[in-house]
Amino acid sequence: MSPPPVLAGYLPALPLDGIPPGIDNLRSDVSLSPKFCEQMRTHLGRLIVRYGGVETVLDEHNPSPVDEKQGREMFVRPVTSASATNPALRANGPASGARAGARALRQEPTEIKRLLADIHLSTLRGAKEKGNIAIDLLGRVAIVKLLRAEVLAQFAEIVERCRIRQKACEGVREQRALEIREKVAAFQVGKKNILRKTMQEVLHCLREIEKETLGRTRRSMFGDGELPGYELLLNPLLFTEDGRDDTTNAEQYVLWGNFNKDSDRFAALRDVAVRFLRSLGPKLGGASNSELTSWLSVPENAHLLVGSGTPGETPEARAGSARLQAWVELLEAEKLLPLVLAAYETVPLLAEYGSRVNPQQLKNALISAKELERVEKLVQDLGRSAAVNLHAAVDRIASCGNSERARVGARFLFDLMRYHRDLQRLEALNAAADSVNVIQNERMRELSSVNGLLHEFLLREETSKSTESLSRHVILKADVRDSTELTRSLIQLGLNPASYFSLNFYDPVNLLLARYKANKVFLEGDAIILSIVETESDAGFLVSRACALGRDMIEIVRGYNQRLQQSGLPTIELGIGICYQDSAPLFLLDGDRPIMISDALNESDRLSSCSKIARRALQGQAAGFNVYAFQTVDDVPVGDTFVELLSQFNIDGIRLSEAAFQKLQQEISLEQCSLELPRLWDGESARLFRGLVPVDREVFRTILIREGHVALADPRDYTVHGWTRQRYYEVCTNAALYACLTGEKRVGAKA
Repeated sequence: MSPPPVLAGYLPALPLDGIPPGIDNLRSDVSLSPKFCEQMRTHLGRLIVRYGGVETVLDEHNPSPVDEKQGREMFVRPVTSASATNPALRANGPASGARAGARALRQEPTEIKRLLADIHLSTLRGAKEKGNIAIDLLGRVAIVKLLRAEVLAQFAEIVERCRIRQKACEGVREQRALEIREKVAAFQVGKKNILRKTMQEVLHCLREIEKETLGRTRRSMFGDGELPGYELLLNPLLFTEDGRDDTTNAEQYVLWGNFNKDSDRFAALRDVAVRFLRSLGPKLGGASNSELTSWLSVPENAHLLVGSGTPGETPEARAGSARLQAWVELLEAEKLLPLVLAAYETVPLLAEYGSRVNPQQLKNALISAKELERVEKLVQDLGRSAAVNLHAAVDRIASCGNSERARVGARFLFDLMRYHRDLQRLEALNAAADSVNVIQNERMRELSSVNGLLHEFLLREETSKSTESLSRHVILKADVRDSTELTRSLIQLGLNPASYFSLNFYDPVNLLLARYKANKVFLEGDAIILSIVETESDAGFLVSRACALGRDMIEIVRGYNQRLQQSGLPTIELGIGICYQDSAPLFLLDGDRPIMISDALNESDRLSSCSKIARRALQGQAAGFNVYAFQTVDDVPVGDTFVELLSQFNIDGIRLSEAAFQKLQQEISLEQCSLELPRLWDGESARLFRGLVPVDREVFRTILIREGHVALADPRDYTVHGWTRQRYYEVCTNAALYACLTGEKRVGAKA
């Protein structure tokens, strides 16, 4: 035998690259249009009712004398039959109701097709907006997953409604109850066929919209390049249970056996095909399992290996005929060829006998006299000629010659590889579906949305109710200095600390939030944490607004402090930290209240703090600034180095993180000032920048940013011994600095 041709390989995959996991950290979150979901439930329910033959059971034109509340509620659900949802049917009687119901059912596929086209175009638009074709694949997988779940849910609900109908007739209309009982029993027995017909209708619509609309739209958006993964979404096995459906397999591929005892089950036939490939030479014989799997997933390889069963005179055709003869002999040696012939002969018989005889039983009857006798008894009530076609199929199998066997053998290898490919595609799609979380719970949808993890696909006529996804955020923390001592002194004076903080700190700050589009994240007894968030469509002055807000907070508290001093009450000192994060914050839900999670929260806490030793050492010294940062060196060396600790001084000051300063430079123009800056220590250097923040259409706020170097200080008294290269940034709050901007002279106001 000549060497085999080079075989192509194919391993199906559905790439969902660049899509992060959702709120469960395992699956990507998808929310589909509520309108689409509701209408698809209605259409699926109507198809199930039609193919299940229970229209008359659910037709409200035959009302029950028993007026049960539960029954009434069930009949107004989305899965009501066409007659139950059309007022004209109830008004004009059973005949007109039947005609109108038939018209509605004829329109069903058209409506399903329109809905499916709309939601798939939504997933394409989402992919185009994000510049990632995987978003479209994600949405389409979510749609398939939803349809699979909904068709089962609708079937179960229709069964329940039928039972309620039956119960309503018992004891009142016994004959009617008996009829309903029989119809319901047949409906449940025929579940597999009913669901198959329903989903075949849906799959047919999916194929049509792909051909008519989606394919061209996708090419217009993403070009003509190959986009892998889409072939998995139109698979004939798409809506089958693990690819095992006798009717689908018979019509599309081959009627495989179902049980472990069946020699023609697919797994056994695949092993035979693998043995055949390995027998064709050392190259194929030494192939790995993954290579064999990839070769078996390319049906065209069957034509390369064995041709179509028609003899030819070319060397390639003669080699193919020799391999085909070996393949047929292998099937005969395994006693599989009669089963293969019977599997193909069964297909045209299903239309005649399929409602009475199981396809597997029908197949076995074509090669077993004992099974043939059983089937004849099952169909004998159809009349004298009931088994004519059955016997004709038996005769064709018995008289099948060598040329016909070769032709069937070639066709069988091709169909086996087609099924193998589509089964692999189904498994790849199922694996992708396991990584998709179709959220229908409103609370989970909100949690995913506020964390920027939700992929939402809506119909064009719908308006999104979800919050626009966040892109970046700033955290501002204002911390009251020595709040414990302050609270104790107020109590000793017989005053209420809660009302003191509320009237002199929290309430004034609340008045500023709307102006700066700030939100309250958390409120402590001695601190307030605010956030300013940025959306993709509303990118703007994020950090600059936070800086202006911090300056206004300091000035307002200072104004209230003057009144407190006049009243003989203790004053409030603040320390503010502002941190920027170039990503959306995360959230968890405490009941209905979102709780923010962000690295910027911890950093802002550090930047708003103040070392007690540094406060005692520096407070009251002449300077124009309110924030200093230190790197302290312990006297005791550890190895060849010293233990280094970072600390800071922050009294009525605002410290800005380095990331926030860099973002600020992008938001507004920062001009370096030439003021002669005050110095507390020799060698101290700093730069001062001025910027203008647009707060509102006609409202602007000037801010000054000081860039200083972290000092190397003695931790006992904060005497400075040197300077590091590390920088820190302060939003200046000293009014004298702003007053001296025009004069460009030395500033010596107290901190």
